[in-house]
Amino acid sequence: MCVRAGIHGLPGVNVEGIVLVHPYFWGVERIGSESQKPEHLAAVDNLWRFVCPTSTGSDDPLINPATDPNLAKLACRRVMIFVAENDLMKDRGWYYKELVEKCGWQGVAEVMEAKGENHVFHLFNPHSDNAVSLLSRFVSFINHSSE
Repeated sequence: MCVRAGIHGLPGVNVEGIVLVHPYFWGVERIGSESQKPEHLAAVDNLWRFVCPTSTGSDDPLINPATDPNLAKLACRRVMIFVAENDLMKDRGWYYKELVEKCGWQGVAEVMEAKGENHVFHLFNPHSDNAVSLLSRFVSFINHSSE
């Protein structure tokens, strides 16, 4: 959304920041701890092809920001990325931060990692300490969007 708004414009809307909660980023090349969980790799690849059958695959810019030639045109100045320590896609969230910091985008990206948690843990246990911390940080990010 923010990349597309940066390229095409969004009349009357000024996107200050984006929040990515356990983003579903992927790619053909394995990064971080992904190769340590081979039993899950095919499932992620196949799920993406099911959700987006017209996709070019796991290196499609829609799922792999490293292949997006427009990443530097991100139409906001702040990005908050939430990841979970035990999530197979955790390293992709950290990698996204690295990508936006190196691509020429003129904003600030930060990551909050929930220790001991899995993908979308906050949906299954919304009253846990980690879920409350996630929500609190999310709210703080929104409240400080105009600073």
